[in-house]
Amino acid sequence: MLTRAISGVALTFSASIASAQERPCDSVRAALAPSRDLYCLELIAAPATPSATGRVELGLGRGPFTVSVTPAGILRYSPTVFLEHLPATVTLGRFTTYVAWIAPPSMHPMKRLGVVRNGATRLPAIDEEKFVILITAEASPTGAEPRGRVVLRGQSPSTRLQPPDIQQFVYGAMVDTSVARTTEPHDMSRMHGTSAKADTNARWTTVPMTPGLQMLPSEMALRPDVGAYLPRAPVGGAPSARPRELARLRTGDTLRLAAQVVTRTFKGKPYTVYGFNGQYPGPLLEVAQGAEVVVELTNAIDQPTAVHWHGVRLDNRFDGVPGLTQDAVPPGGRFTYRLRFPDAGIYWYHPHVREDVQQDLGLYGNIVVRSPRADYYSPAHREEVLMLDDLLVNETEGLVPYGSDSPTHALMGRFGNLLLVNGETRWSLNAKRGEVVRLMLTNVSNTRTFNLSFGAGARMKLIGSDVGNFEREAWIESVVIAPAERYVAHVRFDEPGDVALVNRVRGLDHLFGRFFAEADTLGVVHVARERAAPSFATSFARARVDTAVVADVGRHKRTMRDWLARAPDRSLVLTLRTQGLPFATRRLMELDSIYFAPVEWTGTMPMMNWASTGRQVTWVLRDPATGKENMDVDWRFRRGDAIKLRLANERQSFHAMQHPVHLHGQRFLILAVNGVASENSVWKDTVLIPAGATVDLLVEMTNPGRWMLHCHIAEHLSAEMMMAFRVE
Repeated sequence: MLTRAISGVALTFSASIASAQERPCDSVRAALAPSRDLYCLELIAAPATPSATGRVELGLGRGPFTVSVTPAGILRYSPTVFLEHLPATVTLGRFTTYVAWIAPPSMHPMKRLGVVRNGATRLPAIDEEKFVILITAEASPTGAEPRGRVVLRGQSPSTRLQPPDIQQFVYGAMVDTSVARTTEPHDMSRMHGTSAKADTNARWTTVPMTPGLQMLPSEMALRPDVGAYLPRAPVGGAPSARPRELARLRTGDTLRLAAQVVTRTFKGKPYTVYGFNGQYPGPLLEVAQGAEVVVELTNAIDQPTAVHWHGVRLDNRFDGVPGLTQDAVPPGGRFTYRLRFPDAGIYWYHPHVREDVQQDLGLYGNIVVRSPRADYYSPAHREEVLMLDDLLVNETEGLVPYGSDSPTHALMGRFGNLLLVNGETRWSLNAKRGEVVRLMLTNVSNTRTFNLSFGAGARMKLIGSDVGNFEREAWIESVVIAPAERYVAHVRFDEPGDVALVNRVRGLDHLFGRFFAEADTLGVVHVARERAAPSFATSFARARVDTAVVADVGRHKRTMRDWLARAPDRSLVLTLRTQGLPFATRRLMELDSIYFAPVEWTGTMPMMNWASTGRQVTWVLRDPATGKENMDVDWRFRRGDAIKLRLANERQSFHAMQHPVHLHGQRFLILAVNGVASENSVWKDTVLIPAGATVDLLVEMTNPGRWMLHCHIAEHLSAEMMMAFRVE
């Protein structure tokens, strides 16, 4: 009996280790493994070599982000080829070696990836959108193109993106204006918010189309099955929003913060929006690490609200989550927050009630927490704090309304078409030649993930993220920043002239089965010929190691190998359920679901997305150990626990897409993405989980209370993608 029990424990432990190390091409698949059909390319043997087998693992790229892309927005994969049963090359002819090649589907031009053999071989990075992999037997390992015999071949998962067939066109032509209603209303007040009052003056406009894209007739006929909401100016009108102001706070200070209705003018057209203290964005708060301040909130808008202090490890009762830590503040009401700031870094504040409306309309602001270390950041001549946002507007009719009692855009989130930096449509900066500028970036958009880069004449180095600095500064070509994430980067402008800050991404054109480029200039830096003084060329050229962060992270990293090998302590599957969607949406999404990109960068199905509401879409966080979902999940930890949390973004769902997952009140390290260990640690509170991917986190449970974990795409949160956990 004892021997049998010990044997069972050993087998269970071995299975756990295997599960913990699961990667896309592993032969034994675990339930919480990365998606094989997105990240594992199967190779097919040629008739002459039927015994040969192979796979290519499409790693999501090594680097500081959970995805790696080029400045143009093309995904950069780190491929590893696994080959078995390759015959001796001499048995195939006058050949000496096997070589891997990559080519577009047209098979021209060919590019040599390198020599391969039986076993695992890591290949150079791939930054092609649709591609074919060939393994050939060659007489020379250095040829510019294949001249030998093809042994194995395979196509990338992205080649499944094809123009619609006749069946899809038929469904797309069937205009069905009837919309099935759910039998039960969507309960917006269950945890995080409440319904918005319907504005009787608001009516549905159409949503703008992405230039150059076409939709099928059935998609164009769709409309949301909820009332329309837009904020109304008070009697006498709303004041014009002012640019944000700096508020330096010391321990014991009190900040009075009012959520108000204000007006903004974009491209000559007035808009009624929200702002804190009449500012857009809200006041920029600057505090010292360790400071304790008071914030007195007054609610002067027409909806209940509350303020969440994003990323700050404060006392639980002031976290700003209605139904969990406080009651929502009614219109005309007040609430007092007492805040402490234990960690240096860049943070932000925003409502935790109908974020899809209130945050999108301008209720947000930054917090810079200053370290007592004079050398916390390497030298820079100046600092710019930038909040990145987008608004969805119809150029002739103004803001596209929001759902009054349930969110619209519940499938993909509300992508805007008016991109903003600090509330302006064009950011500008005057700099000197050689000047080093510290950029503190925060993504406050509802759903958009940005890929930010500068033009020629600027070099960029990544310094920090959500809750402090990286262990090592890192050279980067672009910053990938998901909703709610923050990054700190140093940029040196070496050449005089205008240097643009651009968001470059790749969208999916489902009608023609292609990728297309989308580029938006967010701002311009005007670089003068005069040189900056003093020169920080030497310090900028060095990728500094932050020894304090290394020591802090090192408390865990000394056992990092053990962390990677052990099975997760807790896991969540990220997925969704739908009900009552229009017939056209159901059929077209089922046919389009053959391929989803790891990151959906832009909204290319605007009508279908707009018409999906929280009544029809429920986004899910599921505990696979218990089957419980969302707010029924009940995790409990003790203060001081460090746990391994696996987040698995289910690929085989109605609409797979990325999720920026935020943990309240705690901080974490990214251990691995799709089983590949992180090489440069930084403390974070928000992490981007690509579609079909698994991300392992090491979470410090240091802050007692009942806290929320949720997706920070505002429409996904409003469609119930949230859960709570308790630290005792």
